[in-house]
Amino acid sequence: MAKAKAPDQIAREIVDIAVETEMRDSFMPYALSVTTARAIPDVRDGLKPVQRRILYVMNDLGLRPGTPFRKSAGVVGEVMGKYHPHGDGAIYEAMVRMGQAFSMSVPLVAPKGNFGSLDDPPAAYRYTEARLTEAAMTIVADIEEETVDFVDNFDGERQEPVCLPAQLPNLLVNGASGIAVGMATNMAPHNLLEIADAIRLVLTQRRPKPTVDELMTHVPGPDFPGGGIIVDDGTIREAYETGRGSIKVRARVEIDPISSRRQGIVVTELPYMVGPERVQAKIRELVVGGKLEGVAAVNDLSDRHHGMRLVIECKAGVNPHSLLVKLYRLTPLEETFGINNVALRSEEHTSELQSH
Repeated sequence: MAKAKAPDQIAREIVDIAVETEMRDSFMPYALSVTTARAIPDVRDGLKPVQRRILYVMNDLGLRPGTPFRKSAGVVGEVMGKYHPHGDGAIYEAMVRMGQAFSMSVPLVAPKGNFGSLDDPPAAYRYTEARLTEAAMTIVADIEEETVDFVDNFDGERQEPVCLPAQLPNLLVNGASGIAVGMATNMAPHNLLEIADAIRLVLTQRRPKPTVDELMTHVPGPDFPGGGIIVDDGTIREAYETGRGSIKVRARVEIDPISSRRQGIVVTELPYMVGPERVQAKIRELVVGGKLEGVAAVNDLSDRHHGMRLVIECKAGVNPHSLLVKLYRLTPLEETFGINNVALRSEEHTSELQSH
């Protein structure tokens, strides 16, 4: 087989460009796109573009409370084909998260089928179904009344909202997380009633504006969907004042007798996004490695009727309180949640981001 002849000329013209110039001209638009079009939520509706497009499409398809559920695959296909030309896996993952009660304080998607658990992934989108929740309807309500601006979609054939009307303070209630280029966000979820009280205070007390301490009388701290106990040593106030900080979240436990000589540590709530299998695996790893003594067994007795119930059995003669201190230190029974409150104010400020 004859060899293909190499071309005599690769390009008509070769232009020498400095590396720093190319990096500035090419990388900055990419970084701006990742920040504004993917990873960071808009402060107005608390949604990332993919989440906004999912809710907008589901509302457009008529998937409202009281209507039949529709296959998740159909929703993902509509979103990907019309508004979000990215991988179907990313779209489905965002949709699933909005339907998980352990991820969202106020879920926006009503699931039907296996939407996963803290330890297991969801079923494929061809098996699950979904529709909007009542809470989601407050986010898309009145969108047809010209309440928000619309822009062209990626191919210019349709229009999509720059944000949703969002009567629900979604960003504060459900929080957000995302990693962009040069910045990231990790906002904690909060209790809806507490946030409503804080909003009422802000609206009624204009001059002077409410202080952080006054706001914290209504919102003392985050409210994680799965429960847990926040250990506050002043870091919550610092995080609220500066927008950055970290808080410790511990599992809620009870000490119950198992027999006349043995006691058990019963875990009824875990830190945010920590599953029981992860705790079990870590405890067994420490026991096998000789780094944790006093544990006879660990069993997950959780079910849909009684909720979370992870039982850590102590050996005879072991003080459960001393063992619990070690468990908090060595296992995910105590986790740190890093707060980094970052959100986009509006589309008009993308030029400011670009200049930085």
